[in-house]
Amino acid sequence: MSIAAKTIHIVGAGPAGLMAAERLAQAGAKVTVHERMPSPGRKLLMAGRGGLNLTHSEDQAAFEGRYGEAAGAVSPWLDAFSPDDLAAWAEGLGQATFTGSSGRVFPRAMKASPLLRAWLARLNGLGVELRTRSRWTGWSEDGALRFETADGERRERPDAVVLALGGASWPKLGSDGGWVDPLEAAGVAVVPLRPSNMGFDVAWSEVVRSRFAGQPLKGVALTFGDRTVRGEAVVTAYGLEGGAVYTLSAALREAIAAEGSALLTIDLRPDLSIAALAARLEAGRGKDSTANWLRKAGGLSPVAAALLREVPGELPQGADKLARRIKALRLKLTGIQGLERAISTAGGVALDAVDAGLMLSARPGVFVAGEMLDWEAPTGGYLLQASMASGVVAAQGVERWLAGGEGGTA
Repeated sequence: MSIAAKTIHIVGAGPAGLMAAERLAQAGAKVTVHERMPSPGRKLLMAGRGGLNLTHSEDQAAFEGRYGEAAGAVSPWLDAFSPDDLAAWAEGLGQATFTGSSGRVFPRAMKASPLLRAWLARLNGLGVELRTRSRWTGWSEDGALRFETADGERRERPDAVVLALGGASWPKLGSDGGWVDPLEAAGVAVVPLRPSNMGFDVAWSEVVRSRFAGQPLKGVALTFGDRTVRGEAVVTAYGLEGGAVYTLSAALREAIAAEGSALLTIDLRPDLSIAALAARLEAGRGKDSTANWLRKAGGLSPVAAALLREVPGELPQGADKLARRIKALRLKLTGIQGLERAISTAGGVALDAVDAGLMLSARPGVFVAGEMLDWEAPTGGYLLQASMASGVVAAQGVERWLAGGEGGTA
């Protein structure tokens, strides 16, 4: 059965919603996309300011492992729309891609704006209607979708609907978690929303807070529990953030929730063994200041050298003991930054509340995609990949459901 005669409404004009809209419009459906903000894709544009990381080139097993406890649920999404598929899709929009030395995949233009413009042009060509300033508020008593618009409330009765409303991080960009109450009222299980890929609080000394906020710790290795991650962290006025920190953020968040704090171990020179580092420090500092000596002999940046003094007590005497501190600096994380500053969101619609096609069991004909589902992943291309892949899976679910059912009110 063709879905060409069917009307489908997508709620949310982020990557997941736009991908579902594209697939369903290509299948011939009449598609309308609702967006509460004045323009679509605002968080995508924000993500692309520092270089739009589309996906990652690592092998499938490692890729799937980035999704932690949700890996089993996300794996079929990646089968439906793989990293190679995403790169090919971008190329099809005229956005050539390249793979960086870290394995991350970017559009050559680096920015999100050219890709988004090309994508919206494609959707327009497919006949997709975009309604901005259209905020979904739930369902009426007779099952119609309710939207707040500039012209007052509007009610819609599509044959199917895809909810792709995002999480609750950076709410000023459009995703504020306002969908939680309507879904819970409809009997949908929602796991509490929590920040993910966020910074952590550290009780810095005034010296670090005033002199080194904004300074990067490059080429370090962070360890928490049994996991070590190499990369970059950034010292902030409130504590610590950055790519390597985000990779460990889920485990650190849960530890702080359970214990009130977490100890993060930083290896400031992971490229050197303790013995090799001690040998460099053995000669002593001569007339150099401690900071200059640590820079010359230990290869430490000023901010890295300053962090050594954040451990209570004097710097260790003796090259071996000092080398051991440099290789295993322990910082106490005392809290987490909130959703308003987090890159992404953990929690959301419980994965067991949807079927394999991402349709809500409590609301047949309503599908869910993107960050509003209960999964999380570190930065590095994993967030965008899974969001867009879930949009593909939701679109496929809509097609199957409409082909096998009778349509009707969603």
